[in-house]
Amino acid sequence: MPVFDALSCPSRPKIAYIIEPRFSGGTSAAVAAELRVAVEFGELEVHAVTSRTFGEDQYIAPVLRRVLDELRIPLIWDAPRVGADFVILHNPAFLKFQDVLNTRIFARDLIVVTHENFLRPGGEEGFDVSSCLSQIEASALSLRKSLAPISPYNRKTVTDWLAGSRVARQWEVLGADWFNICETEIEAPCDTPSDRRGRHSRPGFEKFPALADLDRCFPEHAQSNVILGADALLDARVLRPHWTLLPFNAIRVDEFFEMIDFFVYFTAPTWQESFGRVIAEALAAGKVVLTNADIGVTFGDAVLSCRPPDVDGIISDLIAQPHRYHEQVSRSQSALARYSAENFRAQLSNVLSADSGVSG
Repeated sequence: MPVFDALSCPSRPKIAYIIEPRFSGGTSAAVAAELRVAVEFGELEVHAVTSRTFGEDQYIAPVLRRVLDELRIPLIWDAPRVGADFVILHNPAFLKFQDVLNTRIFARDLIVVTHENFLRPGGEEGFDVSSCLSQIEASALSLRKSLAPISPYNRKTVTDWLAGSRVARQWEVLGADWFNICETEIEAPCDTPSDRRGRHSRPGFEKFPALADLDRCFPEHAQSNVILGADALLDARVLRPHWTLLPFNAIRVDEFFEMIDFFVYFTAPTWQESFGRVIAEALAAGKVVLTNADIGVTFGDAVLSCRPPDVDGIISDLIAQPHRYHEQVSRSQSALARYSAENFRAQLSNVLSADSGVSG
């Protein structure tokens, strides 16, 4: 496969990003990390779209603001026309509350990065996928339109949705996952783990399992249970004396990780992480991660795939055998290398080449 070399190319391509810059959490963090790589490959523009998902306030997620300032790239709001060799649109779900994308797109290649799963567990649509993609199709003139899944699980929801959709013929699917870059400082695990459990996420209800499963994961006999992003639990007065409930952003994430040895993460049965950036953060922090099997598809043996009733036994065994805890952390942190900026740089180079490995 030929590799695109931006530095040796006599005419560097124009690359335009189209984003909704007000997403909190993983989407904005992923885009921010990606921009640092993309700027190496050509003339880079970043366009913001004001969507009904977030209203009229032209807010920018702090992580994106920092990177744009660092790279000295202006954020262009609501341009009527975006033209580039490559246009990369992140997270089409931001269009789910409107009928028209008021930006005309002209590109040789249009790549739509599918941060949100097209289907929920059980097969129901995660959002109005057809409407969102149709808005993009109606606004775009390009030689090729590609969907870029961000994980194996996310890819399955995309391909399963396309298999039953009449718009499938309009879209190709990139052959390699457009993974999140996860580069953060690697922390050594504690010498002797204890039964200190925790989880953190955005406070949406979909991020939390049933209360009975929360009770199983964070029991009274644990030394400590810390839940960061517990706004919904606090609002609903779901209180347990053995839980430390902290609102989202109440403390820094690194402070949270200092309080735990086991990251226990399950979500509502009707919802599934498309990538799980929070999992990568926990692994980098030197914690053992216990989560469901679908997350395990993305991270492999870097996580311990299990069900909530299994959590107690796994934690007890690892506390009794600290060497196994350390082996798991070492294995987990080695696996993070696959999500490096270097690997993403190689993948983006292939995408920008003449043969980008697209599969139908």
